Amino acid sequence: MTFSDKPTFTGKRVVLRPAGPEHADGLWELVRDPETRRLTGSHGGFNQEATRLWYATRAEHGDRLDLAICDAADGSYVGEIVLNELDTANMSCNLRIALVGPRVYGKGYGTEATRLVLAHAFETVGLHRVSLEVFAFNARAHHVYEKVGFVKEGVLRDALRWDGEWHDAIVMSVLAPDWNIHRGHPPVRRPTREDSPAETH
Repeated sequence: MTFSDKPTFTGKRVVLRPAGPEHADGLWELVRDPETRRLTGSHGGFNQEATRLWYATRAEHGDRLDLAICDAADGSYVGEIVLNELDTANMSCNLRIALVGPRVYGKGYGTEATRLVLAHAFETVGLHRVSLEVFAFNARAHHVYEKVGFVKEGVLRDALRWDGEWHDAIVMSVLAPDWNIHRGHPPVRRPTREDSPAETH
């Protein structure tokens, strides 16, 4: 169970390619975008040379899969999706995704990229569980994750301090038995009382 193989995945909206130096300018745009930094809770500083080195070395790591999300129409870089924190004993890993900024939001890139990566994780790599954390204020991402089959498991209270305010992180996961049933297209779930903002603060 490894991510040593670095495949390319093609969908209708996106092509996922192994992240490499050719995508470094896109990553540099991503890490500098204020909204992307807020949504991912990225406090750290970045420099352009570090982003180039980062993408130049991703192919060397068998315990993670870093993929550039590219627009299927023109090949432009629109973000990245990563499977990391591989735990072979428990057949699990973490997923994270980030887009370059508001100019590419709402176009279905994230939804399709996530489905493609989950299919690889469960159907090729043979994982049992893929999990993630999403900040409570990121309603757009939370909706996408539910749409592709992630289930809310719990809340990490005050996990992020941003601009002087504390924010919760929601823990979500997809399990292989569920994926084998819905393949990233679960039945639409009706909102419950637990989804109410009054119930989550």
